[in-house]
Amino acid sequence: MAALPILVILFYLFTPSEQVWSHLAATVLPGYITNSLVLMISVGAGTLVLGTGTAWLVTMTSFAGRRFFEWALIMPLAIPAYVIAFTYTGLLEYSGPVQMVLRDFFGWHSSADYWFPRIRSLPGAAIMMVLVFYPYVYMLARAAFLEQSVSVLDAARTLGRSARGTFFHIALPLARPAIVGGLALALMETLNDFGTVEFFAVDTFVTGIYRTWLNLGEPETAAQLGAILMLFVLALVLLERWSRKSKVSHTIGTYKNLPRYRLSRFKATAAGVFCMTPVFFGFLVPVAAMVVWTVQSREYLDTTFARMAATSISLSGITALAAVSVAVILAYGQRLAPAKGNFLAVRVATMGYALPGAVIALGIIIPFTFVDNLVDSLARQYFNHATGLILTGTWAALIFACVVRFLAVSFNTVESSMARVTPAMDGVSRTLGMSAARTLMRVHGPIMRPSLLTAAVLVFVDVMKELPATFMMRPFGLHTLAIRSYELASDGLIRESSGSSLAIVCAGIIPVIILSLMISGSRPGNKTRKPEPL
Repeated sequence: MAALPILVILFYLFTPSEQVWSHLAATVLPGYITNSLVLMISVGAGTLVLGTGTAWLVTMTSFAGRRFFEWALIMPLAIPAYVIAFTYTGLLEYSGPVQMVLRDFFGWHSSADYWFPRIRSLPGAAIMMVLVFYPYVYMLARAAFLEQSVSVLDAARTLGRSARGTFFHIALPLARPAIVGGLALALMETLNDFGTVEFFAVDTFVTGIYRTWLNLGEPETAAQLGAILMLFVLALVLLERWSRKSKVSHTIGTYKNLPRYRLSRFKATAAGVFCMTPVFFGFLVPVAAMVVWTVQSREYLDTTFARMAATSISLSGITALAAVSVAVILAYGQRLAPAKGNFLAVRVATMGYALPGAVIALGIIIPFTFVDNLVDSLARQYFNHATGLILTGTWAALIFACVVRFLAVSFNTVESSMARVTPAMDGVSRTLGMSAARTLMRVHGPIMRPSLLTAAVLVFVDVMKELPATFMMRPFGLHTLAIRSYELASDGLIRESSGSSLAIVCAGIIPVIILSLMISGSRPGNKTRKPEPL
């Protein structure tokens, strides 16, 4: 069932209609491809520079504020891309505070008197995504730098390599698999983004799927676009897998304390400014603006807001519980029967995170609509009674889509936790007469409780932020905080949307703190050595 969306979209990929393809190729397809590629290249370059550079500085150098930046650089991950897009539009638009201050200071009277860059554009969308997606590269790059062998770095110094030479010729190549993995995640999020590109009027595959399906009423054509988008995702997955094959082992059984370069005053200042830039523009500025606007528009925090918040919490909580339960079943089943067929089935079931939410929604709604129509026609024929929509447009379909989308998040956490339970404990439990199910509940359960909670929190927050899948599959009349924020911003009520956006950000801070703590303690013997002069 988890593979259902993938199979549906692949069906349309291998059964193209010449009429559909010719229409797409002559009209919107070139623009979708161009904009998507430009976004991927721009976001990829920006996240690569910011993520890798800041990770190296906070891991291998010593400067004022380094400990603050270790966790602060992850904070922008708590802000969805569409939220930061709404916020900066409110700040930088013609009626926003920035241009108003400029007009008052210079005596300008209208937009004809000066030029100001348009935030709602393709470059603007790329900048917004870089500010919130670079932590993917930062987290994995920093973890890779923390895992590197000090002996290799010391050998580079002995051979006369400077700090710059050690970074480019030793540390960076060794960390390449992790960096490419983080880059692939950032680019997948770029392809998945709907709120930012739709709000900025940038035509990509996701906006094309939405318009073709809901506005034009052509799900088959939308599926064709989804199939093309899957090819982009497949290329990213293959790139990430290729980077893993090229990994070189550079760790030893014992760990030494990491050495740090002590920067000169000028270089330390430059490092602090470089690290502060994404934190300031990616977290502090938008959060401060949202707080101010929420206070100014507090009348929008009424019973409707409370009801939407309750809906978001209910949807996220049910999905988190379902995703963790399914993940436990998959991980434990794979542990009991580690056959190749089971391994392959589990990997297929957890592929949803690599697919955009719009593609998953489309891959679910098409077969669900077919089943609903079939059941309704049979009920009319044999019982003279119309059943209506049983699956389509229900909570069950929406929860199923969210579980498929985020199952990999919970499974990876559960699988790594279960791997730490030695097989000997299973054997002792079975020797004492416990069944496999009781062993899972009485032995694995207590040991895995912290990881299960972590997995549930991660899925909970991801569902809170999810916009494409919930927007396209929601039951009639259902509104979440993400949908409310998007709809208010689309109507020009950016300040009024800040309350919903701020609530999403507050929920997103929880896993960010968890991730920061996990990364900081990922290296045994992580007490740092005395900094060495650069």
